[in-house]
Parts: sequence; structure tokens; C-alpha cells
Amino acid sequence: MSASALWEDWTCTVRLVVTDPAALGPSRRYLTGLMSEVEQSSSRFLATSDLSRVNARSGTFVPVGGRTLALVDVALDAAAETEGLVDPTIGHQVMAAGYDRDIELVRGRLVPAAPAQAVPPADWRQVRVDHELSRIGVPRGVVLDLGATAKAWTADVAAHTIAALHGTGVLVEIGGDLAVAGRADRPWQVHVSEIAGGDGEQIGLTHGGLATSSTAARAWRTAAGDAHHIVDPRTGRPAAGPWRSATVWAPSAVDANTASTAALILGAEAESYLAELELPARLVDHGGRVRTLGAWPVSVEAS
Repeated sequence: MSASALWEDWTCTVRLVVTDPAALGPSRRYLTGLMSEVEQSSSRFLATSDLSRVNARSGTFVPVGGRTLALVDVALDAAAETEGLVDPTIGHQVMAAGYDRDIELVRGRLVPAAPAQAVPPADWRQVRVDHELSRIGVPRGVVLDLGATAKAWTADVAAHTIAALHGTGVLVEIGGDLAVAGRADRPWQVHVSEIAGGDGEQIGLTHGGLATSSTAARAWRTAAGDAHHIVDPRTGRPAAGPWRSATVWAPSAVDANTASTAALILGAEAESYLAELELPARLVDHGGRVRTLGAWPVSVEAS
């Protein structure tokens, strides 16, 4: 027997499932509180967040909270693991592509062509983190964006904390980032799709994390053509390649999100990259054709 809750936050669907129904109420309160803390730390659209203050005062060290230090550390680890393919300093490039406000507002307008101006190249190695004095600094003009990892980190931390606190099996899904923890009598049934509620397949997930990166989920129209939020740091432009979405199963949601984002940016090299990491994956090309790699979880019938 299990209990679940479904709601909207961070302009995406949040799902919480626990195997012990008595744990649902306190687990939801914990998750919503954690998400609020993460938003206060890392939202690019909240002027009072630590991230916004760091970006507004680029060129100097800015005092931040411990939560922000942890989130930036995770983002820099992802950058190092992917040799800069998943780079948290692409904020300026993301805004230049049109994603300069909440995605619901961006979807509803035609974004003008980006003005011809010098944009500092993305380079995660220029971010300075002072753990001793709890400060972060970025070079002048550089804009941090933690969107590639903060959501997955929140799912991981929430799932493992809830499992430890309440002794329950738990599934936490925030948008396309999902983590499971604790004991469950049967595999978690997960619907894998490119956008929330879209066509896809049902799989049985036993452990770890799952993440889907998609060029369709957060996309908009511009005067120069369609654009999306996954920016290739090497070009400063939305990633272009044969795949419109990548779903990866990994030991954690952060690992899965890092790999799925890097796969879309790599394009034609995605298959060899994922094979080298030995991570099961599901790739969908622009024609809707699906290719699965490695030990992709077995499809199951929805209950």
C-alpha cells in the first residue's frame, strides 16, 4: 500500500510517493520546505536569491548561505565531470536565447533576435568558491545558472532524507528529475516521456535516479527560429543535434541529469559517451524514433 501527492511548483509537476501512507503528510511538508530553501538560494528569477545577488555583483565576492555553497559545488562537479559540457556559467547565453523570465511568460511571446553584443564565454573554471568565509565570486559579466543540477539535487536530497526520517520507500519527481530511496516491495512504476503527460513508456525503476533532458519541454519561438533552454557552452547557442530528448538512469538524479544534458549537447557523440559511462539511456530523435542503450529498465504495464 502506498500514498502519493501531486502538485505544481517551479513551473513543473512535483510528485511524491511513499510506501508508508502515514509518512505522506510530513514528507510533503519537508519537500515543499526544501524546495522553498533551494529557490531562495538558486532562483535566477528571484531578485533576493543568493544566486541573483552573486550575478548582480559579478566581479566581487558575495556572502551566501551554506545551501547555495552546496548547490554551486554540485554544479561545478558536473562541469568538471563533463569537461565543461554542463556549465553553470551559461546564464548570459541562456538569457540571450530568450529565457530571461519565467518559462510560462517566455512561451507566450515571440522573442526578438538577440542583439549583436559581446557575451563573455562560458567558463566554469572562473567561478570562485570560498568555503571558509561562505562566499562566491564570478568574473564581471558572467551569469550563473544552476538549472541543470539544482532540481536534480533537490530530488536526491529529499528522497534520501525522507527515507531516513520515516523508514519508508520514497519516490520524488520534480519535473524530469526523479530519485528513489528506501525499500519498496516492487519496482517503482515510472512514465518516461519528453514532456509532462506526453506519450512515452512505463518502466520499472528499482533504485537510483532518472532524468530526462528535452529540447521540447522548455522551448519558445524567436525571430530567428525555435529555441530551447539547453545551451551548448562551446557555441553559446541552444544545442543542435540528432536527439530531441535523452533520458538516463544513474546512481542519482544529479548523475542522471548531468549525463542526459551532456548527451543532448554532444549530439551525434551521445551514444559513445553514454556507453563509456555505462549508463542505460533512452534517446529520441527529431522524427520520434526511440533508441535505448545499455540495461534500460524493462517496460511494465501501468497499474
